[in-house]
Amino acid sequence: RIDDTPAIQKLYRSYAAAASTPVPQNPKLAAYFRGAPTTMSKQLYLRFVDADVQGTITMYWDHAPKTCKALWGALKKPIRWDASHAMFSGPEIMMGLPESARNFDPRALPPENQTVQPDPGELLWFYQPKNFFKNDPSEFWEIGLFYDAGGRTFGPTGWIPCTYFGRMTEGLPEIAQQCRLIRREGVKTVELGRLR
Repeated sequence: RIDDTPAIQKLYRSYAAAASTPVPQNPKLAAYFRGAPTTMSKQLYLRFVDADVQGTITMYWDHAPKTCKALWGALKKPIRWDASHAMFSGPEIMMGLPESARNFDPRALPPENQTVQPDPGELLWFYQPKNFFKNDPSEFWEIGLFYDAGGRTFGPTGWIPCTYFGRMTEGLPEIAQQCRLIRREGVKTVELGRLR
């Protein structure tokens, strides 16, 4: 994986210039090395509003391209949601996608980059249609963040493979501390949006 920070981009360009090495001919890499915006440089942020604690999310554009594209489009404007703690999945907080950001058909998204055992810092996308679970007629557009080891996507019906679209690559320890507080103090407002 290529590190997406602007400082690393600048370093790569300076190495290429010093070595008189041409910029790669691959259009995606060439744009990246020039510092032009590409899917490789599109990142999200998640912020606990009251605590003003923020983490950076690097999206899995190569492994979940359709999901990343849909969520990137949905987050043209930042969203806020009262995040709650999962009951079945271990160290996970859950937030929804508000109706104002639901600008794609969730049933059209294919399964991508799925697992039931996420790594710490990974974010999932899960669509729950109406009447998906027994005794729960509600529809839910879920974005979840696993903040520690031992997470699993397990629910009332058993194991549920979910699409993983990104990973928090900066600020996870501070974000994890806020996530743990939800278990003791209740829901906390989070903001999710485009970083760049």
